[in-house]
Amino acid sequence: MTSRKLRLFTFSCLGILLLGLISWLVFNLCWPAIHFDGQRAYQDVVAQVSFGARTPGSFAHAQTITYIQQEMEKIGWIVQIQTTSWSGFSVQNIIATRSEFGSYIVIGAHYDSRLLADRDPGQGSSGPVPGANDGASGVAVLLELARTLPPDSIPVRLVFFDAEDNGGLDNRQWIMGSKAFVTALTEKPQAAVILDMVGDADLNIYIERNSDSTLAAEIWAQAAALGYGKNFIPTPKYDMIDDHSPFLEAGIPAVDIIDFDYPYWHTAADTLDKVSAQSLQAVGETLRVWIESQK
Repeated sequence: MTSRKLRLFTFSCLGILLLGLISWLVFNLCWPAIHFDGQRAYQDVVAQVSFGARTPGSFAHAQTITYIQQEMEKIGWIVQIQTTSWSGFSVQNIIATRSEFGSYIVIGAHYDSRLLADRDPGQGSSGPVPGANDGASGVAVLLELARTLPPDSIPVRLVFFDAEDNGGLDNRQWIMGSKAFVTALTEKPQAAVILDMVGDADLNIYIERNSDSTLAAEIWAQAAALGYGKNFIPTPKYDMIDDHSPFLEAGIPAVDIIDFDYPYWHTAADTLDKVSAQSLQAVGETLRVWIESQK
């Protein structure tokens, strides 16, 4: 082989290796992982709790907005902060999309936490709720869904609602963020799925009575098919005012996935040790597979 041919051969090999490296980088950096990872979602709970209570107007609340936005944007989602007000209170909903075309599904969770742990035993607490499960768990599932949903799934808007959790305090209403979001809609989603308190280590999710029965049946059946029937119990139990309520009032099928048997709700004991990666896995994997089935 002549030196010229050897050089050409060497360059060709290097070119093939370089192309392979570029392809590997594109696949691994731009193409989401296939499987929902409950452990990785748990780290998102850890990150949020490390900021402190994400009460409206606090530094921890602002840190959470930045964290969610950065996590979404680094995997290619387009993020919009919907800054508005409801009943005189500031609302900052975080809306993430990958496609603006066609029918879409909303998957939502609130990221704020409660100003006062008013369900603590005895005299109650003068401090805020840490919100490890009530707030951070739903956000964590949405973030991991963003990493794992394939690009060819039905268009999804991941909405992180603000101002959900402080009803009855300082003249605040419940679910102000989702009310503001639904009121501003110009194109209705075909469905909305809301996650709230889904990280409880002792996870028992009953069907919320106000939720769309067809939508609930699909999701609970999907959970059972994946082996999570012990966590998703196909029995109606609670009537909830939650972020699914404004969607239902607007005629949009919606379901509330919530474990309202959580004993640390609105107490100072809603801490990181009460949250389980396995529970996040059960909810997240169920939703990921269900979303893919909607294509």
